[in-house]
Amino acid sequence: MKWILALLLLQLLGSPSCSKEEMPDCIRRMTEAPATESPQRIDVYEYRGKTVYFVTEDCCDKFNTVYDERCNAICAPSGGITGQGDRKCPDFARDAKFVRVLWEKGR
Repeated sequence: MKWILALLLLQLLGSPSCSKEEMPDCIRRMTEAPATESPQRIDVYEYRGKTVYFVTEDCCDKFNTVYDERCNAICAPSGGITGQGDRKCPDFARDAKFVRVLWEKGR
């Protein structure tokens, strides 16, 4: 019985919240980039009926970009010099539904 509990605990501790196989290639590459080039955080959202990836940059007037599952940049709802993104998806903050944190620098 103890070995079953130990196996379950190992499986639980060893399994990340999202495996690299579940990530689009562009997102996976961002998580593997050196710390100086990687984003601060990547979140999963549901937006306009699709799963999207919101990439929050860590510095300096960069756009925070939303990517689809095929690695196409959809829009940048925030960031940039004005902090208001590229204004191509002004409804993102209102309509996008947060699903989970996929990846965060330093974790």
